[in-house]
Amino acid sequence: MPDIILTTLNAKYAHCAFGLRYLMANLGELKPRAQILEFDINQRPIDVAEVILSQRPKIVGIGVYIWNAAQSLQLVADLKRLRPDLVIIIGGPEVSYEIDQQEISRLADYVITGEGDLAFAELCRQLLASGAVGDRALPTLDASRSTLHALSAEASSEGGSHSTVVSAPPPDFNQLVLPYDLYTDEDIAHRVIYVEASRGCPFGCEFCLSSLDVPVRNVPLDKFLPAMQSLLDRGVRQFKFVDRTFNLNIKISAAILQFFWERYRPGLFVHFEMIPDRLPEPLQAIIRKFPPGALQFEVGIQTFNERVAELISRRQDNAKAEENLRWLRTETGVHVHADLIVGLPGEDINSFAAGFDRLVALRPQEIQVGLLKRLRGAPIVRHDREWEMVYSPHPPYEVLQTKLIDFFTMQRLRRFARYWDLIANSGNFVEVTPLIFGEPLTHTLSPQAGRGENLRSSTTSPLPSGERMKAGGAAFWGFMKFSDWLHAETKQTHAIALARLNELAARYLTEKMGLAENEIALLFNRDRTPSRTAPPRQAKHLAKRQST
Repeated sequence: MPDIILTTLNAKYAHCAFGLRYLMANLGELKPRAQILEFDINQRPIDVAEVILSQRPKIVGIGVYIWNAAQSLQLVADLKRLRPDLVIIIGGPEVSYEIDQQEISRLADYVITGEGDLAFAELCRQLLASGAVGDRALPTLDASRSTLHALSAEASSEGGSHSTVVSAPPPDFNQLVLPYDLYTDEDIAHRVIYVEASRGCPFGCEFCLSSLDVPVRNVPLDKFLPAMQSLLDRGVRQFKFVDRTFNLNIKISAAILQFFWERYRPGLFVHFEMIPDRLPEPLQAIIRKFPPGALQFEVGIQTFNERVAELISRRQDNAKAEENLRWLRTETGVHVHADLIVGLPGEDINSFAAGFDRLVALRPQEIQVGLLKRLRGAPIVRHDREWEMVYSPHPPYEVLQTKLIDFFTMQRLRRFARYWDLIANSGNFVEVTPLIFGEPLTHTLSPQAGRGENLRSSTTSPLPSGERMKAGGAAFWGFMKFSDWLHAETKQTHAIALARLNELAARYLTEKMGLAENEIALLFNRDRTPSRTAPPRQAKHLAKRQST
């Protein structure tokens, strides 16, 4: 039986707990005494507790995130009721800030804030050496011990808390053991494989926790690239980089891209999060080499309103970002996933609509419309009074209303985001989506059209011609009208089957927009033809986050 259990509840089975693997890899001599147990948020916390307790551990470390905060609280409460002597250590971004305001922090024995790769191991080492595990009288950490390095510990008494808070400083990558050999064959066969070449972000966007994570630290390439080679040798073909600013250091990002290009085989898919206005020629030269579908770039635009961007301390050259997105769509086979945030301080619905249309005109394959979240610790809260920001008190803490967008309008925008994901981002309505905007059919039906000929100007994007959208600028309001109608018809935003969506979209286009049924049927048939440049289905499981 293991003395230490490392666990968390992932958002989906397809997601691997990258953080747990880092903790395990850096346990040193304690590694043989530890075990990783992963669950997902669809499992009942009491059933998770049963599996954990059946291993009779002495210490349980739990990763707490915005998507599993509620379930983690219930899990910790159940574990403590059933095994009061069990030492529970929690960590993760959700419990690294505003600790005194969280019930889970009161219930746990220790809270590790920051990057716990080394701190968790040192804490377990002290607990097991002290012989205090299994005894409710837990020791206070001796912060003066040299083995603690820069750790500091303090007992917190606010809110009746009995936990000890351990502040972990950012470790140097030269100190860390990389975790990639801990991916199992099952992980490689069925799950997203996360990797990182750097941590931290030099920007100060106030909605994002990465604004607090400085300095940027890079994994030495002589450690990182051999680890990637090992994963390739084991059959990994899909890599999700979690770096917030992959293209910050051009020399390093170019070396990594070159590495994957030299080893390219059909089926390789690599996802990066990119700074939108930083794409110099050395990177472009390598990006051009990759065939369609091999690279996916997550590009955080977030807002095109320069006043709003300045308000939230976001530095972005919009003209350069637009130039880079045009280049990616016209000169490369990169699958572009662009992000916009609804509900930022100072932005009203008309400003968001203008930014949305501006992004639509650039034709990224996907536009992720996300509502602003009040992440614990993020400095966005400084705008709460002036802009009358109201957030849900429950995870994921999404904005409910602002000074400029009332609750009912925000609900419409929430539905817009959901339906946009179901229609435009799904890949199932590539030809149909532009018609929902109100863009006219420009093709002439021919006798060959029924046999799958191209009915309109070909594009791999579900979005319309950039030039027409610039002239019309009606994408947002066109889709908003459809969104309002769809909700009136269904009264639901989830559990709508694809066949039902097809039926509803066809009805809308014929009944509300006056399009001919035979023309619509041909476009729906074309949409059922799989795209040859679509990213792998596993890419749809990549975790979304509010980022730079």
